[in-house]
Amino acid sequence: MRRTTFLTMIPIFLGLLAAPALAGKKAGITMPDTMEVAGKTLVLNGMGLREATWLNVDVYVAGLYLEKVSSDGNAIIKSDQVKRIILRFKRKVDESDILKAWRDGFKNNATVQLSTIQPQMEKLDSWMQRFHDGDTLTFTYVPGKGVTVHIGTERKGTLEGEEFAQSLFAIWLGPKPPNSGLKKGMLGDH
Repeated sequence: MRRTTFLTMIPIFLGLLAAPALAGKKAGITMPDTMEVAGKTLVLNGMGLREATWLNVDVYVAGLYLEKVSSDGNAIIKSDQVKRIILRFKRKVDESDILKAWRDGFKNNATVQLSTIQPQMEKLDSWMQRFHDGDTLTFTYVPGKGVTVHIGTERKGTLEGEEFAQSLFAIWLGPKPPNSGLKKGMLGDH
C-alpha cells in the first residue's frame, strides 16, 4: 500500500516541479510569465518597484521581458533581441514628473552622447501625459525596427535606432537606475 501511494505521488510531484508559474507578482501587480512579441516568446525576467522620495512612495511596477533570461544589466542593454518593459502605475504621476524622470534617466545612463538621440528623446517627451493608478506604459524593442511605445492599448509610434533603444533600457538597467530595488527586481533578484 505504501509503495502504491508513493508511486502514484511521483507524477504529481514531478508535475508540480515542471509547471511554470502562471504570472509574476510584485506590490499587488500581476504580469504574465510569457508573451508573444514580434514572433518571439518573451519570458518575464523580473519585476521591480519604482519608489520615489524619502517616503518610498510606490510609483510603478516595471516588468522586463526578454527572449533569454539574464541577470546582467549591461548584456541586456547591448543585446540585439526582442525585449519589452511594461510600467504599470500605482499612483497618479503628472506629465512634468514623467518628463523630468526621462531627462534624469537619459542624463545618468545614456550609452551615447545625448545629442545623438535628442530627436528620439523629444518625440518620446511629446507622447507623454499624466498617468493614473492602473495605467500602463510599454516599450518594445524589435531589432532593425526600434522601440515602439504604447500607452495603454494606444500605439504612439516607433523610435528608431539601436543607440536610442540601448539608452532607453539603460534608464532602468544602467549604472544609475531610479532606485536600486527597481533594477534588482527587473534582473530577477527578488
